Amino acid sequence: MTETTITELINQYGYFAIAFLIAFENIFPPIPSELVLVFTGYLTLTSKLTIWGSVLAATAGAFVGAVVLYGVGRLLNVRQIERLLAGRVGKLLRLKPADVDKAAAYFNRRGGWAILIGRCIPVVRSLVSIPAGMTAYPFAKFSGLTILGTLVWNTVLILVGHFAGGAWNTILAIIDQWLVVIIVAVAVILGCYLYYRFARNSTKNQD
Repeated sequence: MTETTITELINQYGYFAIAFLIAFENIFPPIPSELVLVFTGYLTLTSKLTIWGSVLAATAGAFVGAVVLYGVGRLLNVRQIERLLAGRVGKLLRLKPADVDKAAAYFNRRGGWAILIGRCIPVVRSLVSIPAGMTAYPFAKFSGLTILGTLVWNTVLILVGHFAGGAWNTILAIIDQWLVVIIVAVAVILGCYLYYRFARNSTKNQD
């Protein structure tokens, strides 16, 4: 799916297209959610789309895609998925068996954090739902973490596109180039904040 096709779909079908494209991106990782979300943010300036309506549509789409892959994880194990990706399905999705191993290892090390933070990491964002399903991670908790993680990610990128205005394409190129750095910075800031809150709560409890 080309950039032109993606932008035309959003232009024509609005919120429905946003939800569909983000759900599709979660199941087929090669589709760039960054493009969909940043462009959507720009359209909130030039169309009837609103920021929060777009955020909700994108989050709903992401959740649907995540639930589909969670279901796949419940039905299959790691080796079955690897064999599936070793053939035509893997070529179609542009995924390798090793990608599943990486996602499973990441999930086993981080658990709930993998679901929450993983929503901001390309490829892992989609595949982390599979090991969650394979390990029968509680669906209610999976749903809550998925919605929270995607809500934050979608809000940030849509706001970036909104405030970038006509320069959204330039900002998108910068995001693509510095995505890993941005993710690490956000993770560090979040970690420091959580540590500060935990330390402060511990001090209050001791008093």
